Amino acid sequence: MLSYTGVKLIELNDNEAKVSIKLKRRTKNHLNSMYFGALAVGADVAGGIHAFYYAEKMNKKISFAFKGMNAQFLKRAETDCVFVSNDGKKVEDAVLLSIKTQERVNETTKVVAYNLANEVVAEFEMIISIKCI
Repeated sequence: MLSYTGVKLIELNDNEAKVSIKLKRRTKNHLNSMYFGALAVGADVAGGIHAFYYAEKMNKKISFAFKGMNAQFLKRAETDCVFVSNDGKKVEDAVLLSIKTQERVNETTKVVAYNLANEVVAEFEMIISIKCI
């Protein structure tokens, strides 16, 4: 799905993850807005990439999955979209806790999707589940 939608990493640092998906034939629905599934792919990547970022930074291997998702679609996504998560610190803390306890840790990350006019089109709560192995 990542390849099919053409999701692109724009920025990744300790706090922020930013990815984009272009509105094109593969990501567009019959209303000429972005498919629910394409929006979910953007939220998936922006909400989960920090787990791998911190695992690599700490030289640890992780078992990672999404445990849940809540989405609010506020406006039709009729342009390319940028997905932003500013919860890197929360994910880092979850990785550190998993290292310390050797248990699976769940954390909720927020992802906001913006259109090219910088309007919020969707908000996601992604529940990530991390275990350092």
